[in-house]
Formats: sequence, C-alpha cells, structure tokens
Amino acid sequence: MTDYSAIKANAKKMWATFAAFETVTGLAAPELVKFAGVQKGDYVVDVGCGTGVVAITAAQVGAKVTASDLTPELIARAKENSMISGFEIEFQIADVEQLPYDNDKFDFVLSQFGHMFAPRADIAISEMLRVLKPGGVIAFSTWPPELLTGRLFILTAKYGAQPPTGISSPVDWGKIEVIKNRLGEKVKHVTFHRAQYGNPAMSPAHMRILLERYIGPVSAVVKKLQIEDPSKLTLFRGEMDVLLGEYFENNAVIQSYLMTRAIKL
Repeated sequence: MTDYSAIKANAKKMWATFAAFETVTGLAAPELVKFAGVQKGDYVVDVGCGTGVVAITAAQVGAKVTASDLTPELIARAKENSMISGFEIEFQIADVEQLPYDNDKFDFVLSQFGHMFAPRADIAISEMLRVLKPGGVIAFSTWPPELLTGRLFILTAKYGAQPPTGISSPVDWGKIEVIKNRLGEKVKHVTFHRAQYGNPAMSPAHMRILLERYIGPVSAVVKKLQIEDPSKLTLFRGEMDVLLGEYFENNAVIQSYLMTRAIKL
C-alpha cells in the first residue's frame, strides 16, 4: 500500500530549498495573474504558493489573497516576502489534497508550478474546484513534457528512484488532453496559453549546479548516485548539460510553460 503521508513528508524536505529560484518564478507570476483575469477586490487563493510570488502579485492589483503550501520553510519565506512588500496576505501550511477552506469561497484559485506535485491529481483538482465559487476561475501554470523543465523531470525520473504505485507524474499536468480530462464536466471555457521566461546563467553547467543545489528532485538524484553509482552521476550530469544547452541563449536558460484557465460551472 502506498504511504502518502511519507511521500508528503519527503516532499516537504525536498522543496525546502526552492526559495533560491523565487526571483525567476516571480517573472512568471504576473503572466498567470493577468491570464486568470484577477482584479481589485477579488478573493484569491494561491495553492502550492511556494514563496508567495503569485499571491503577492495578485495583491499588487488589489485582490484579497489567501495562500498555502505544504513546505514550512517556503511559507516562512512567503510571509517575509509579503511583509517586505507591504501586503497583508494570510499564509498557512496546508496540503492541496486537503485544503483548509470552505466550499465555494474564492473567486479565483491559482497555482503556479505547485499543485502539479500533489501525489493524487484527482484529489488535488477536486479540492481546488471545491473551494472555488460557481462562476469562479481556476488558473494554473505547468510544465509540458516536451519542453525544458518537463524533459528535465523525465530525465530525473530516469536516473532516480521509481515512484510508488498510484503517484501522479507532474509532467502529465503539462498535457492539454490530460488537463481537459481532469477538469472534466465541472468547468467550461477551458483556454490555454504558452509563455516563457529566461533563467539567468553564464553557461548550461552553471544552471545545472543551481538545479543540483536548490531543486529538490535533482538534488535527490545527485545524492543517490553519489553513493550508489558515481559513473551514472557523470552520465546524468552530462545529459543535463546537453539538455540545458538546447535552451541556453544570451546568458539565460529559456523556460517555457503552459497556462490553463477555466470557469467553474
């Protein structure tokens, strides 16, 4: 039987170092807020909020914002960021598969590269729609499997430990047909848009080192191979350098992503 509690406990540790990437994911946040259509006075929840970049961006346009994430270190950083930015946002530690909010509460449910890591996609999307008002908007950003970050997750899975049975792959959230199926008949007017940002780096190898240090799934594979098979670690790093090199231009690694927007019936 799959131990989901253990999986989530591991996820908390795995993503604890992600704050180093907040300045670049912050570049994507305005795109999601604009695409969703958030306006002044709207009630917004940012699910899997990380360090609060989407929550703070929504607050900038005058929305009333609540946000949650599974990882305590990221919530602590989000609170610090909102305080520095001068916005009152309610941040709390919470699981996307068990959101601590009432039914039909929010005008907008947003998630930027967050909810896609829930182990059970059906439960996550059900919870996100549960807390959304009828006529409200759900909008999220995800990584398509054919683009850089999706390919990186696939490469990481190739060298890492095999996931337990029943665990959703985050890259499936980047497939349009999968998204449509998961949203199902509970929504209408499903629309998609692609966007991108540049992650500053002086070379593909520089970017790889950042990923190894601060992106939990990559760090986990590196630590595993350092102990079990250093020769495979060399291969893994070589494949990462080649992959990152495909998207490296003008001292940046270009990361493209998919945004989804739908209205709850």
